[in-house]
Amino acid sequence: MSRSGSQWTQRPSLPPSHYVDARLYTDERLFAEEKERIFASSWFVACHQSELPKRGDFRTVAHPAGANLVVVRGDSGPRAFYNVCPHRGNTIVYEPAGNGASLTCIFHQWSFDTQGRCIGIPREREGYQERLCKADFGLRAVRTEVDFGGFVWVNLDDRAESLADYIGEALDGMRGCLGSEPLEVFSFHRVIAHTNWKFWNDTNSEFYHDYIHYFNRQTSMLQQGYFERKYLPFRNGHVVVGDQIVEYEAYKGGENRTLTFPTLEPNQWKLTILFPGMAYNVRGSSMRVDSVVPLAPGKVAIEYRGLGLLRDTPAERALRIRDYNSIWGPFGRNLHEDQLAVHGQGLARGSGQTFIVQAREENDTIHDEVGMRAFYAEWSRRMGRQAHDPYPLPQLDAPLIAEYLS
Repeated sequence: MSRSGSQWTQRPSLPPSHYVDARLYTDERLFAEEKERIFASSWFVACHQSELPKRGDFRTVAHPAGANLVVVRGDSGPRAFYNVCPHRGNTIVYEPAGNGASLTCIFHQWSFDTQGRCIGIPREREGYQERLCKADFGLRAVRTEVDFGGFVWVNLDDRAESLADYIGEALDGMRGCLGSEPLEVFSFHRVIAHTNWKFWNDTNSEFYHDYIHYFNRQTSMLQQGYFERKYLPFRNGHVVVGDQIVEYEAYKGGENRTLTFPTLEPNQWKLTILFPGMAYNVRGSSMRVDSVVPLAPGKVAIEYRGLGLLRDTPAERALRIRDYNSIWGPFGRNLHEDQLAVHGQGLARGSGQTFIVQAREENDTIHDEVGMRAFYAEWSRRMGRQAHDPYPLPQLDAPLIAEYLS
C-alpha cells in the first residue's frame, strides 16, 4: 500500500541503530562538521610510494578536510606538507605530479627542500638584513606514515593516534598479500559523483546490493557458501568482509585465471573497508584501493588505484591490467554500476524521504547491514550527534512547563 505524506515521514519502528536521518546526506552544517570532526583528524591514503619512486618526486593531494597538500619523496622516504608558501600564502605546486630538486614558489621564488626547510630567498640580505631567519619559515609539515603495503597515509591532526592504532586489526587478514612483496600502482582514475560521500561508503559496506551486478550474480551469488560468509566490524568503524573464491570461469573470458597475489589462492577475494572513506579490495589478480574526498554535501571525488606486484613481468602486468579493467576500470563490469547506484541516491535527495533504513540482520553474514551500522556508530561518536536524530529537539523541563501552564 502506498503512503501519504505524513506516513512517508514517520520515524521507522526500528531500533535507532537501524536507520539514519536523511539530513545526513544534504545538510550543509553537518557537512562542515564532518570535515572538521572526522576528516581533519582521520588518517587518509594520499598515494602509494610507487607513485614517488625517485628522490624529488612529488604529488599534489586534495585532502578530504579541504587542505591542499603536496607529498614529496626525500632521502628518508615520503613526507607531506601543506602546499602553501609561508611567505605570502601562495600555492607552491600546481602540477598534479612531477620531480624537482626543490619546491619553488612561482610568486617570489622562495624554495624549499624535500624536508620542508626553506633553502632559498631571493635577495634575502638586501630585503630582510638580519631580521629574518630561513629556519623559521619552513613548510607546515603533515603527519605522514607508510603502511606495510607501501601506502602513504597523512593526518592533519598532530595529536591523532598512530596509524597502527587507528587501523588496529582490520588489515591483519591482508598482511600476506600486502606486505610480502613490494606493490606498484598501474592505474589511477578519479570520478566526480553528484552524491553525498557517505552513499559511496554505504554501497561499499553492504552486499545486499550485489543484485545490481550481473557479473557478481554469475560468479559469486550462485556459489555454495556465498550467503554464509562472515562480515565483521572492528574498532574505529572499520569492517572486514569474509573471503571467497570467486568462480570467474562462470563468466565468459574468466577461464583459466591463475595469477594472484602472494599468500592468496587463485581467484580469492578479500575486502577491508576503513572508516571514513578508504577500501582495500583484492580480487582476481589485482588490487583496488579507494580514497573518498567529499567536495560538497551533494558532490564527492572518488580516487581509485589499481595495483600489481613491482616484480611483474610484462606479461603478468598485462594480465593484471586486463583483469582490473574488466571488473573495476572506468568501463568495467562492476564499478559503473556502483556509481550509478550512488548517483541515483543523490538524485533522489529532493524526494522528501526522511530516513534511510539499514536494518538487515543475518547473523553478521554477507547480506547483514552490520557494516553500515558500524560506520554510523563511529560517525555518531566522532560527530557528537546521533545519526538517527542529529538535531534532537531540546528536552523541556516538566516542572517549568507545569509552572508556566498554571
